[in-house]
Amino acid sequence: MSTVLPFLPVLPVAAVVVLLGLPVAPGSTTPADAASGLLVLWALADTLLRARRPLTRTAVIVLGLPVLGIAVAAVGAVTTEDALTGLARHLQVFVLVPVAVLLLVRDRRGVRLVVWSVVGLALWQGAIGVKQYLTATGASFQGANIRAVGTFGPSDVMGMASVVALGVVAATGLALGARQRRQRVVAAGCALVLLVPLALSFSRGAWISTAVTCGTLLLLVGVRRAAKAGAVAVAASVVLVGGFGVGATALQERLTSITQVTDAPDQSVVDRYTMWAAALDMWREHPLTGVGLKGFPAYRDGHASFALSSGSDTEGAGQAYRRQPLLSPHNMYLLVLSEQGLLGLVTVAGSWFALLVRALRRLRRSGTPARDCALPICGLLMWQLVNFLYGDIGGPSTALTAICFGLTAWWALARDASPVPIPAPAPVTAPAPTPTTVSVAAPLPESDRR
Repeated sequence: MSTVLPFLPVLPVAAVVVLLGLPVAPGSTTPADAASGLLVLWALADTLLRARRPLTRTAVIVLGLPVLGIAVAAVGAVTTEDALTGLARHLQVFVLVPVAVLLLVRDRRGVRLVVWSVVGLALWQGAIGVKQYLTATGASFQGANIRAVGTFGPSDVMGMASVVALGVVAATGLALGARQRRQRVVAAGCALVLLVPLALSFSRGAWISTAVTCGTLLLLVGVRRAAKAGAVAVAASVVLVGGFGVGATALQERLTSITQVTDAPDQSVVDRYTMWAAALDMWREHPLTGVGLKGFPAYRDGHASFALSSGSDTEGAGQAYRRQPLLSPHNMYLLVLSEQGLLGLVTVAGSWFALLVRALRRLRRSGTPARDCALPICGLLMWQLVNFLYGDIGGPSTALTAICFGLTAWWALARDASPVPIPAPAPVTAPAPTPTTVSVAAPLPESDRR
């Protein structure tokens, strides 16, 4: 029981991560979202019971800054329903859940529990995804049901890719920061294993974000270690893809398409570029406050060119064929710029980069004992910020995005997140000399002297 007590405050945070492993019906409230709401209430009750000032002034400013841009954009929403749902979702992901995680995490032991739960979730979703590929029961991709989507289904093809990519980043950070050799080996093994489902997700944005983030983490710990780890990752990829043929043909075509985004882009790339241009056009018309929360779909057709398709086809993984509408530009920065304007971009995105800067500064000043938490935490936020260039919030995996922001907030802003100093060894003092007792023999009797 004594070994469980230190983890009690952070168990609700880990529960949100674990619940993301459950299958969900499209369009319904997920167990993870419901648990994140309870997480906020739990953190509030815990703070009141502890009766202490929960946040520093810097934490209030950094985490409270997005509220301004989000609230102003909610006022300008097209409908009242859009205003309420958009306000609730943005505050949940970027303010409320991160603050709750910041309040509930006590020390690095709690952080390690949550980070390992992210790795465990990635292994679970990845295992389902690999099975989907091998049995042709995944989402439709190039006419075959081979795309690994885990429990998220074809309506959220980025869900499993995001979870597995975050698992790779978390495991890489743990492997680079762990002090015990066994932990390093286990974490490195998890990272290499997760490369398989990440490849089978066929998500170019997740691949790029993971490569950039893991490369940055490796450089943070030294160029020599980065070169060694990079060589191991390349060798593993060659063996898995080339040697065993893991999605070789489709994967090669997908990799080649990354370099063809300007010469011969496929329709998905054309749609993305068209929506990016539409988002910028919306911002030019409403530069300060944007078109309002969840306003992109309403203004899309008035600003997009005829190159935009009507939607994307989704099928497979237990769901029938349906046409998925394009409701966002698939770029979080452009989504914020178009719906919240410059005010939203400065307040919301400014909060993200303030967290990143403070987290990296604390990482640089921290000692080796804290790197087992600092490296995976910084990696999770870096992955989110890079991935926001190719995606945005939406779907069940968004709850994990909020957890990542919360972990970074703890490391960057909490009072007690600084590394625990290692006590200096006590000076070795020579033992006090034991007094020597000299015994004086009694004089022998006269008869014995002879």
